[in-house]
Amino acid sequence: MDYFSLLSDIACLAGQSIMHLLFTSKLSGKKPMLWLFPVYFLLIWTIDHVSIMFLPGGGILPVGAGVLALACASRYALKNCWHVSWLAAVLSFYISQLSFGVINSVEAVVFPRFIGSPLLYLLLIAALLIFFLLCACCYRGVIKLMPGADGLPRLGLLLFPSLFFFAAELYILRTSYSLFTPSVSPMETGRHAVLLFLQVMGLAAMLCTLYAYRQLCQGFRSSAALQSLTQAAQAQKVYISEARSRYEQTMAFRHDVKNHLAVLSSLLNSGKIEESREYLQKLSAVSGSLSFPCRTGNAVVDILLGEKLGLLKDVHTEVSLLLPNPCGIDDLDLCVIFANALDNAITACQSLEGEKHIQVSGQQQGDFFMLTFENSCTDGPTPVPGTGLANIRAAAEKYHGAALLEKSSRSFSLSVLLDISLHQ
Repeated sequence: MDYFSLLSDIACLAGQSIMHLLFTSKLSGKKPMLWLFPVYFLLIWTIDHVSIMFLPGGGILPVGAGVLALACASRYALKNCWHVSWLAAVLSFYISQLSFGVINSVEAVVFPRFIGSPLLYLLLIAALLIFFLLCACCYRGVIKLMPGADGLPRLGLLLFPSLFFFAAELYILRTSYSLFTPSVSPMETGRHAVLLFLQVMGLAAMLCTLYAYRQLCQGFRSSAALQSLTQAAQAQKVYISEARSRYEQTMAFRHDVKNHLAVLSSLLNSGKIEESREYLQKLSAVSGSLSFPCRTGNAVVDILLGEKLGLLKDVHTEVSLLLPNPCGIDDLDLCVIFANALDNAITACQSLEGEKHIQVSGQQQGDFFMLTFENSCTDGPTPVPGTGLANIRAAAEKYHGAALLEKSSRSFSLSVLLDISLHQ
């Protein structure tokens, strides 16, 4: 082997090693350590040279050993699970082999005409650079078609389709390409053109499979969000029904209060002090069951605040909120905003020790109304927004508003701006 071939092989293996690890880290969302690059390169270099010494004709064993080495690097160095590690390794080598196949199809037709010419070395260097560029473009396309972190647990579904494409490409490389010949017949040119077309179609099929998988993950995510919304809507309907029932009971009690006062007056006039005291205690119990710990001017919100905050014993709660009347905001939308905001605040407080607080306030400025929810939280990064916040934002956007998150030290704030003029 001459020096040019040796240097080109080293450059090719080094470039592949870097791209394999970068692709694997991007696919899994993990950051590779610097020491991993030279270690993996030495593994690939050793596998390549051992295969040259003991398997001169090549074969599937060297490629399989490379896939295993990359899978182990992903599993033990990047701490990925096995199905993600195997898929990343198979896709990495498939794209490398595919790029080799595409370049080889062109080389087999063009390069034989330049054997013995100094231009051959320039063409080989250009082919190597195009190989790296093609690999980078394919890796980038695969990464863009991959779903987010929520799709990682189901990545094993892509392993067998990837193995099929990889095995087909490996078969083409091992059976259809040979050393250059001084001349290429039209039949040979047509054969390489067909091979090039098949490999491009294989890449297109792989990308379509990834796109279908991404749509499948989005369907799972939409189904889970819809189920969560359905459950939230059912719970909010219960709040609305209970609020209406309690207000009806309050109105009935107010209607009968004159009769109660008449009975109480008759007992007092008759000197029945004990009976009067018992009757008064019963009236107090009835009126207490109908009262609301928070009065915001909206029955649904009063019930919801009482249910959510009434169970908190070691959390200081403060509600300074008076909703406009008419409010112009649908009761179901109010439930969505208050229930999700309070659930998040309560969850944050329950994970804390020491002083904890939850404060709910509201302020009207012209046609806009600002709801603010403040609560204690851990002194760390803001958690990833979940379905609850997405529901709040959807309700706010319905009223041409928005939701804003702020975090400072051990305090978290959620502000919801609503345009109430459009619905009054």
